[in-house]
Amino acid sequence: MSEQKESSVLFSLKELMNLEEDRIKTEEAQKAAAAAAAEKARVEAERAAREAEELRIRTEEERRRNEERRAREEAARLEAIRQAEIEKARLEAEQQARLAAMAAQQQHERSLAALQQDESKSRLRKILIGVVAGVVVLGSVSGIAIYNTIQKNEQERMIQEARAREAEEQVKKLEAARKESEAKEAELRRQLESAKDESTRLALQKQLEAEQAKQEQLRRGGGGARPAGGAPAGGGGTKAPCNCAPGDPLCSCL
Repeated sequence: MSEQKESSVLFSLKELMNLEEDRIKTEEAQKAAAAAAAEKARVEAERAAREAEELRIRTEEERRRNEERRAREEAARLEAIRQAEIEKARLEAEQQARLAAMAAQQQHERSLAALQQDESKSRLRKILIGVVAGVVVLGSVSGIAIYNTIQKNEQERMIQEARAREAEEQVKKLEAARKESEAKEAELRRQLESAKDESTRLALQKQLEAEQAKQEQLRRGGGGARPAGGAPAGGGGTKAPCNCAPGDPLCSCL
């Protein structure tokens, strides 16, 4: 009877031990599953963050390429307009010179016809011939001077426009760099808040400080662009000598 009781107690103890082992295994399995789920969630979060950053970089790169393409197209359009205006000015100057030469020639022919009727007016004929020749020369010189003045003014205008575009592009680049740095700083702060490992936190903190220093440098170096002409605001300085041809209607010295 005592042996049966002892066997029954041993059986009960064994059952309890088995139950305890099953409980321990179940808890360990649950802990392992929870740890695996947490690791999977962390990996998924990191992957999502990487994909978001890659998408942002691709979007920014595409935007930059589009802006560069539009800038090239605008520059080509302005250059075509400039060339057309220069060609138009040249043709008009040549036309004016031809008209002046034709008028002078006609006047010369009329003067010769009148002078041929009276040989006694030879001196007057010589004077008129000289006047007509002077008119022809003056007309040619005036046409060339007009064309040169127009071309010079157009070149100065294009230089000012190029400087203005360069200043505008510099401002856009600084603004884009600032926005990119701010976005990166925000991402680093987010990663720093969620970081658990001390070494990771230190590395993120260094990156964050470097990004903040970069933003400070951008703020210091991103001042307003200079005026397109590059000239002092007061307009001082020695006035350039007048090099216009006599009789030039477009002379800026007048």
